[in-house]
Amino acid sequence: MLDLFSGLPLPVGLSLVLALALVLVFEFINGFHDTANAVATVIYTKAMPPHLAVLFSGICNFLGVLLGGVGVAYAIVHLLPVELLLNLDSGRSLVMVFSMLVAAIAWNLGTWYFGIPASSSHALIGAILGVGLANALLTGLPVDVGINWGKAIDIGLSLLLSPLAGFIVAALLLLGFKRLFANSKMHKTPEERRAIDNKKHPPFWNRLVLVLSAMSVSFVHGSNDGQKGIGLIMLVLIGIVPAKFVLDPASTPYQIQRTYDAAAHLNDLYLRNADVLGDYLALDRAPGANPTQSLHCDPKDTLATIQAVRRSLDGVRAYDDLPPEARGRMRRSLLCLDDTARKVAGLGTLPAHEQADLRRLRADLSVTTEYAPLWVIVAVALALGIGTMVGWRRVVLTVGEKIGRQGMTYAQGMAAQITAVGAIGVANLFSLPVSTTQVLSSGVAGTMVANQSGLHSRTVRNILLAWLLTFPASMLLSAGLFSAAVWLLGV
Repeated sequence: MLDLFSGLPLPVGLSLVLALALVLVFEFINGFHDTANAVATVIYTKAMPPHLAVLFSGICNFLGVLLGGVGVAYAIVHLLPVELLLNLDSGRSLVMVFSMLVAAIAWNLGTWYFGIPASSSHALIGAILGVGLANALLTGLPVDVGINWGKAIDIGLSLLLSPLAGFIVAALLLLGFKRLFANSKMHKTPEERRAIDNKKHPPFWNRLVLVLSAMSVSFVHGSNDGQKGIGLIMLVLIGIVPAKFVLDPASTPYQIQRTYDAAAHLNDLYLRNADVLGDYLALDRAPGANPTQSLHCDPKDTLATIQAVRRSLDGVRAYDDLPPEARGRMRRSLLCLDDTARKVAGLGTLPAHEQADLRRLRADLSVTTEYAPLWVIVAVALALGIGTMVGWRRVVLTVGEKIGRQGMTYAQGMAAQITAVGAIGVANLFSLPVSTTQVLSSGVAGTMVANQSGLHSRTVRNILLAWLLTFPASMLLSAGLFSAAVWLLGV
């Protein structure tokens, strides 16, 4: 890790330190902001003492980041237009990263201070959209290409539907508990349990489910939210020290060969479908000069880009065999091929089996560009895990007592947590970022409605207001910071 700084001028090295620190601060805040939701029910129901709940939640968050992969990380990265990703080693890209981080951190700290379970995911994604739009306006790009709108819509739908699903599924699950276990002690609140049974803790099996589901929420939170920090760090590293990180330096000969073969198969797929793709990809045009120096992806240069990739990778067994400039060109070429393949898939002209092959080829093309070194994953995991152990009290009180007019029963806690685990786990399978805050809070609200406990209108109004304002507030803040910095620094 220390070789990051070898050969870097002092200002660049300081920029790198500051950028990495900001990402880790974001994940630390995410830990005590979002992860408090994971332990809220288990603490409130007295299933675990607070210090143990927070400690084990931090450990599970750490393991979630460590074992969660990088699918969600690059789903976040690809919200940015490919034109920005092609030119990450510029001063503007660094301004972009700083702007989105400062905006997300500022919003997270503000909502945490007031104990509102707002979404760190919303804040970060809103900040990314803000800099993407600002960059488009400043560079004269059409707004419809300033952001990867296809990816933004997918993520927006996941953020919208996951809390609705959490509300409905948790309510149905609680109704199922009430029907199957009508006379169970799981339907008591901690206060009723103490007053009636003179017991401090939930019944054994209820306590076990509460503890296991809380730790599972922490694990899936780490494997989803933690990846956002991984994606941000990779943006920083590729932007500031591109020679070391534009391509995975640990790529094996097999992975490089997969990329080489994917380019060849992609060429064959396009030619097989020349009748529907010929005009869009200019397949009847002889490949021209190497187009990889361009900062824009033109689908009509696709065949030339494929040939350039195959020429550059022919006989290469390690990326260190390529000079730094060639690695940068290779990354740009692979990003352009992937971007064009995504656009081709969106045309809807390919048969279903060719669409499936195109998805597989895209995965092979990105195997050495969508990665994260182990030290990045460990650093984010530590920041998220340690953050979990700090500042959890404010949000726990809101989730446990202020959403419903009555205290939460053990059954409600179990229903909300089991629902959150399922919803976030499914999102992980499809590499979609979701909000632990939204899913769990809406699950608690759903159980309150199903239990006819009523809702605290003021708390619910504050939560909904925070959810509604997070996107526009973080977008405006990051866009303003980005525009001001570009104007002041002249980048």
